[in-house]
Amino acid sequence: MSDADRERVVAWLRSAASEGRLTLDEFSERVDGVLRSRTFGEVDRYVADLPSAYAEGSVTPPQELELRAALGPLRRRGRWMVPRRLMVRNMLGPVKLDFTEAVFGHPVVEVILDVSLGTTVLVLPPGASASADGVEMTAGSVRIRGVEPEPRAGAGPHLVVTGAQRFGKLVLRRQRRFWRWRW
Repeated sequence: MSDADRERVVAWLRSAASEGRLTLDEFSERVDGVLRSRTFGEVDRYVADLPSAYAEGSVTPPQELELRAALGPLRRRGRWMVPRRLMVRNMLGPVKLDFTEAVFGHPVVEVILDVSLGTTVLVLPPGASASADGVEMTAGSVRIRGVEPEPRAGAGPHLVVTGAQRFGKLVLRRQRRFWRWRW
């Protein structure tokens, strides 16, 4: 959860307090809790009893998502909600999932691969960790660059990559930077 997300939730709480839906004590307790929250799941308890008008854009991420492609690239980048379980299916094309601006609602995310004849690249945000011990590789390789294999307390989300990668490579890395360019 980013600072901007926390500020948006605080603005919802401020609106609810100004309408008389929250007392000042409730407002201050909830704001303190929101500012200490690291995930969307932790914020839910502070806004669950507010009308849906305050929670437009829903602070609850999906539980599962399946991404599919065939004969072409499969890409995700920018701001997107990462579910607890992400299934990736692709045949004859590259996969690149950029998590650097993604919104994580869960501390542990399971990424299940079913990729054939293509390279899979997972770009992790700062502080995130990942393990790819459960990936079945067939005629390919795994490259892990600058990514911690075990989660550290309070550092960031942890991705558990499992499934099958056939005839291609799997790359787990951080975002690369040179001057103004990022890739």
